[in-house]
Amino acid sequence: MYREFLSSLSLRQRVWAAAGIGAILVLIILGLFLGTAVPDREGGRVSIDMTLKEAAPVYEVTGSALAKELGLPLDAPKNVPMSELGITEATLSEAEAHLLGHAESTLKYYLYAAIVLWGWLFLVKIGRPEKAGLKRRKIWYPRLGYLVPVFLATVVLGFALGKSPNPMEGAVKLFKTMVGLYPDALAKTAAFFFFLGLAVVGNKLVCGWACPFGGLTELLYSIPWLKKVKRYKIPFWVSNSIRGGLFVVMLFGVIGGNRGFVIHHLFNPFNLFNYEFEGLTILITVVVALILGLVIYRPFCQFICPFGFLSWIAERISLYRVRVNHDTCTKCGNCIRACPSEAAKGRVEGKMFPADCFSCARCLNVCPVDATTYEFSGGRQKKA
Repeated sequence: MYREFLSSLSLRQRVWAAAGIGAILVLIILGLFLGTAVPDREGGRVSIDMTLKEAAPVYEVTGSALAKELGLPLDAPKNVPMSELGITEATLSEAEAHLLGHAESTLKYYLYAAIVLWGWLFLVKIGRPEKAGLKRRKIWYPRLGYLVPVFLATVVLGFALGKSPNPMEGAVKLFKTMVGLYPDALAKTAAFFFFLGLAVVGNKLVCGWACPFGGLTELLYSIPWLKKVKRYKIPFWVSNSIRGGLFVVMLFGVIGGNRGFVIHHLFNPFNLFNYEFEGLTILITVVVALILGLVIYRPFCQFICPFGFLSWIAERISLYRVRVNHDTCTKCGNCIRACPSEAAKGRVEGKMFPADCFSCARCLNVCPVDATTYEFSGGRQKKA
């Protein structure tokens, strides 16, 4: 199949592939030279004899953020030694471990961009061979073109380089910056819009192709022998209501009365990549998400992730996306059955706010009349 796929690529597609792979290599090389593969942050330079104001810059947070990590009020005195505020060395060490766990590998930004670029190249330019017409649609968008980068995202962007940065963290840190918990507002805003921009380039490409934890659940869901296991599609209004509700709780917690509280810290599965479980709720979240991920598509993404909620909203302006030509669609249901969520169903029915589409390409080679394509969103008006 893969040999047939490669032989069916036109000269133009081969040029696109060469140019795209070259650009990806450039991003990787730039990341290796300009990025930081392992966060270079020394621990143990802070003692309880220091003040919050003196210690906070070591962890790249504000004094209020450090106070929160230590269990103090946000308005705790910033110029008084922490020992006088009742902080012990054990408490400081615990807080330090958590803060250092958020130290970012800047190399990951380049790798996120590289994987998203490949996703765009595969979906838009080379995944559908120009020499393989509708009768040979089964060789379009071969699964390895998707699963290999997802595997690399999980292994490299997750287990090898740690949890930070990641799309969920990018959203959470933006809101925490708004209330003064991070000193560099510009950097945290830029990080958020970096991830959001990758989601807009192609419909949730960063979520579907490059997110480490999303990738891990994608790989579990894609285990071949599990195709015989009954799968469940949760109604979108249920999953999105829960996810949206948690997002509102986060906003109230960060900006409202309990300033700085982020409910998603209780369910942060990205801690898995640092092999740290600060609380029982995190361990439970990871275990439950991975188990449910065998029969429900990306449960954490659908039910909890705040960036997933924001990128779902951003799908309205995504530049490239799955589109359905309603003039030629026969409503045979092939794409709906192939889709692991209710995304295809919503698009076939022409809903204004369909379920999240993770650009997984499952629907793109099953339509018998070629009514489902992945293309520029400003294309023919008959598509939605």
